[in-house]
Amino acid sequence: MRRSTTTALGLGTVFAVLALTGCSSRTEPADASAASSAPAHRGGSSASAPLSSTQLNQRLLNESDLGEGYTRKPEPARSNDDVTVIGCPALEKLGSDAATGSGLDFSRNAKASFTYSGSSSSEVSEELYSDSAAKLSKGIGKIFDAMLSCPSYQVTSGSTVVDMGTEKTSAPDLGDEQWSQLLTYSASGQSSVVKQTAIRTGNILVIVSGSPGLVDAHLDKALAKARTAH
Repeated sequence: MRRSTTTALGLGTVFAVLALTGCSSRTEPADASAASSAPAHRGGSSASAPLSSTQLNQRLLNESDLGEGYTRKPEPARSNDDVTVIGCPALEKLGSDAATGSGLDFSRNAKASFTYSGSSSSEVSEELYSDSAAKLSKGIGKIFDAMLSCPSYQVTSGSTVVDMGTEKTSAPDLGDEQWSQLLTYSASGQSSVVKQTAIRTGNILVIVSGSPGLVDAHLDKALAKARTAH
């Protein structure tokens, strides 16, 4: 099998899973993906100037938005370990694109992660990105197409090997475009499922990942806050 070393190329799903399993602490800007519903271009603020990262940070969910029992996780330190995809040619191709400077990387972004009741198995994270509607849509489209082409593959970080599985799931009819998937991963004898749902509303992309129940519970409020002007 060919191996391709990934950089900050938009494999947000891979990095999110590795972070949840404690396998990696990379925090480079990246857009994330999911299995997509059909695009539904409904207008909105697609022609507006992209928001700054500072503005996006103001629109992230916080503990008071989530409710009792949530604690924000500190930003992890950067890791020098390369993340490598094994057994998925489409994702390997994206890695090559990133290495030549043409990879997917939205510079305006903000991220936050939370644990629920102190349990590492009950986590939820939010990522916000802003760019032109066309760039957000195209970038996400390349990623979900790649991931759907590989229902199973492996990701390595340092000496850790993660067995990955992807499955399309329905996304709620929110915003202008919607994507959603279930990621099944197994590492160090532990298996778990992460749900990831992405909603594009105008020039903002909202991605909520984590325990499926928590993603479903907080997606609406994440989208509502992301749309709120400060």
